[in-house]
Amino acid sequence: MKIQLPSAVALLVVVSTGAWAAPAARQAPSRQTAPAQAPASAAADRESEIYFDLTMGHVSEQEYGSTNRVEDANRAIDFYKKAAALDPSSTVIGEHLAEMYFVSERTPEAIASAQDILRRDPTNLAARRLLARIYVRSLGDLSNASDQSSTIAQAIEQFREIIRLDPSDEDSAIWLARLYRLSNQHDQAEKVLRGVLTSDPDNEGAVGQLAQLLLDEDRSDEAIALLQQILERAPSAGLYQQMGDAYMQLHDADRAEEAYQHAVDLDPDQADHHQGLAEALFDSGKYQAALAEYQKLAQMEPEDPNNHLHLAEIYRQLHQLDKAEQEVLQAKLRAPGSLEVIYNEATIYEAEGRYEDAIRVLSDAVTAVKAQASADPSRRRTLAILYQLLGQLYRDEENYTAAISTFRQMVDLGPEEDRRARLLIIDAYRASHDLSHAFDEAQKALAAYPNDRNLRINQALLYGENNQPDQAAQSLRTLLDKSAADLEIDIDIAQVYEQCQRYADAEAAIRSAEKLVTRPADRETIGFSLGAVYEHQKKYDQAEQVFKGVLAINPRNAAVLNYYGYMLADRGLRLDEAVALVQRALTEDPGNASYLDSLGWAYYKQNKFAEAETYLRMALQGEAHNPTMLSHLGDVYAKTGRDDMAAAEWQKSLAEWQNALPSSRDPDKVTELQQKIANLKRRVAQQKPTESNTQ
Repeated sequence: MKIQLPSAVALLVVVSTGAWAAPAARQAPSRQTAPAQAPASAAADRESEIYFDLTMGHVSEQEYGSTNRVEDANRAIDFYKKAAALDPSSTVIGEHLAEMYFVSERTPEAIASAQDILRRDPTNLAARRLLARIYVRSLGDLSNASDQSSTIAQAIEQFREIIRLDPSDEDSAIWLARLYRLSNQHDQAEKVLRGVLTSDPDNEGAVGQLAQLLLDEDRSDEAIALLQQILERAPSAGLYQQMGDAYMQLHDADRAEEAYQHAVDLDPDQADHHQGLAEALFDSGKYQAALAEYQKLAQMEPEDPNNHLHLAEIYRQLHQLDKAEQEVLQAKLRAPGSLEVIYNEATIYEAEGRYEDAIRVLSDAVTAVKAQASADPSRRRTLAILYQLLGQLYRDEENYTAAISTFRQMVDLGPEEDRRARLLIIDAYRASHDLSHAFDEAQKALAAYPNDRNLRINQALLYGENNQPDQAAQSLRTLLDKSAADLEIDIDIAQVYEQCQRYADAEAAIRSAEKLVTRPADRETIGFSLGAVYEHQKKYDQAEQVFKGVLAINPRNAAVLNYYGYMLADRGLRLDEAVALVQRALTEDPGNASYLDSLGWAYYKQNKFAEAETYLRMALQGEAHNPTMLSHLGDVYAKTGRDDMAAAEWQKSLAEWQNALPSSRDPDKVTELQQKIANLKRRVAQQKPTESNTQ
């Protein structure tokens, strides 16, 4: 028997009719008709009871929707169960009962009820849709990877059956594609989505899902082409948002900005569109415009600390550190324990030269976290991050003893933290030019974790730093496995050979890596390495061609802009262009000591000695022991007649060259410095008798 659920209006009719009919119903039936009417009367009574239970269940369900009271849910379930007991074969009653179990969050009973319906009627779409909804909702509550995989598989099974039974159900098809993507079955997801678009080319949900899938696979060009097709016919804020995301993935911030602006124009109240626009403006270096967008976002989402962090970053780029600090403090009010806020606060203090304040912020955070209950699952991870940040701050200050001591506190937090701590300790010893201890730590780490890839790479690079390129390259080649990961290894081998001035071998490694490139970012890395190798060999035209190629991919590649500008300046060529290139690099990374040195050197070549001195001093604030920077400043002093100061900087530079890592030592630079110092001493000696004679 199939029974339709009565509406609220029908309920009123039923109740009213029943009340008015009660007196007549209480009249005794005639003796003659009673026996013949008994079976029909019993069936009618049973049908009325089912109808009544369904109606009262529906009323209680509606009350539960308004009140969210458990008793209302339980009352609805009890009525539906009574109806089901009176008519066990009714799938419609079963659907109502399963749905009520679901909405009242009695998930196991909802699943059991839906599965019971499907055992009786495998084609029941309502039961399959309910099961699919249950499985999808359950995903958010699962933390175990195997449970998630199992639930995704169950949901996929239901959606596949739904689409088989109802090929026109596009919503279910899009959900199936989402689940395929979630389980890394991208080919299946793409097949489903393209099937939807074949029958409905303007389905925005399918276009959006397919575009996102293409973006996830770094097929940005295909995503853009797909989005452009539908946007020409039907502008959509959501799809323009995805278009912006695609262009950002291609490092085309200008076109991303245009797409996000369309999204904002179509839906100005959606914060995500303003977020995308602000990021594109920031990446384009349009800091004032980005500032305005983030200020709008701060008004739209007043409690979101991230907007204040972005504002702080912009102010830091604009060298307005006081305002940057104010914004970080605003973020801190909204998220006092946030690691990102703590990191930004410490970073700004460091940029202001307030190292003690930066260390205090991180140390206070460590103390606060250590006071938390050890059972807190986030405590260990948070402590590890804080120790790492604090140790890196000490290392940047060249307080290597404190850095290593801080990193060692990570060791007892867990195996993952132990491995990371060992890498950081090795790096701290390397930064302090203590290769002996660095090798000892690497050997101990590999004894504990013999198959750790990062540790093996790190040890190989130490051999390179120690001017042992063959041993380094041999160690790295053992990690080659004909996979995409070989790209990183080939680049590391190239770096080792370049450091050790084995330029032909470095170029061969780069050519090997070039065959594995799939992403624009990898092509940029390859281009930078190859250009540097050409420059070292004085193949300047080839180096310039390679650098131009990288900048065609990404005009904002700061490392290439700096290297290209320095290469021109060092040779005294096209100095205005050299200055402009390095200034572009500094726009991307204003505090980078190497870039500041490059700009100072370019000004020196232009005979702008005051500007040169300013930037070289700034560079040395960041890298006080850099021999090249010290030598450059000495040259400025010599050119401006300050011989004693020049000699002092050159002597410092010579000492740093002698203390440099074996692979970094440059005999030609040392010889050049020694000659400069000797010439200066000779000139000073020649001047002294003349000065005494005049007296």
